[in-house]
This record gives sequence, C-alpha cells and structure tokens, in this order.
Amino acid sequence: MTREKVGGKIAVYPGSFDPITNGHVDIIKRGIRIFDEIIVLVAFNPNKSSMFTVDERCQFIRDIFSGVEGIKVDSHDGLLIDYLIDSGATTILRGMRALSDFEYEFQMALMNRRQTKDIETVFLMSGFQWFYTSSKLIKEVAGLGGSVEGLVPDNVHQKLLEKYSSKGAR
Repeated sequence: MTREKVGGKIAVYPGSFDPITNGHVDIIKRGIRIFDEIIVLVAFNPNKSSMFTVDERCQFIRDIFSGVEGIKVDSHDGLLIDYLIDSGATTILRGMRALSDFEYEFQMALMNRRQTKDIETVFLMSGFQWFYTSSKLIKEVAGLGGSVEGLVPDNVHQKLLEKYSSKGAR
C-alpha cells in the first residue's frame, strides 16, 4: 500500500546533534534547497550519555535557523520510521563525511527501507571543510581545552566554553 503525498517534499534529518556542528548546518542549508521542508529531528537515546539535554540541542538549532523558512525542529525517542509516517515526511536526509560513514549509513538505509518501501533515504556529501568534523571530536577537543571555534555555530561554541570552563578545562 502506498501513501499519497501530503503537502510538499518533506525530509527528516535525524541525529543526536550533541552538539550540532557546522557540518550539520551545511547539510541543512543545502538540503532546504532540495526539499520544501526539513524537520531536524533530535534523537533521544537513553543508552547514550549526552553533554546537552534534548531541549538544549533543539534550542541551539532553533536559534541557528531562526527566521529560515521551511526548517522545523522536533525530538523523538522511538523508531525513526514511525516518526516519518506520523509526520507525513517521505524522505530521510543523511550527511556523509567520508567512506567511514558509508557502511553504517548503508545499513541504516536498508533497514529503514525494509520497514517501509514508502520512505527513501537521500545522502548529501559533507562539504570538504567538514570531512573531519564530528560531534564526538568537537567534545573531545573542547574538553581538553582546544579551540573548536569555526567548527560549531557561535551559540554552541559559547555553551561549550561555559560547560568546560565550569568543569575546570583550560
């Protein structure tokens, strides 16, 4: 059974975004040129220890894209496919940095496709300047007192400085 398309082309860009990086921002900005609407979906994973709460991560993204038409922010703690079906979205937007991302992303796309054939996954290659950038690496460098300025949006950079200065990082 195929679903009829409701409204425009809606993509969901899921991730933990802990924290959102300029690589993520690049994918969202490029994605909105392709899709009528992008829902940036902040995933809650109780098995992972996060630096920022889901609400903080959602607020970072709302602040970054304030006034940008077609970008919405939401959070979810269940199966991604269920969220897409409930939201009327038909596409999962994913970014890939390098070959190392391919195997995981390919597995996820095939599993999602197995759940429902009505959902497609679209991959955008990261801009070359963001190939090495990941949320995990950002937290590691910032936690050791290194600079991540220019790798994350300014509002996120400020919060990282506040978090790590309160933990005694240099």
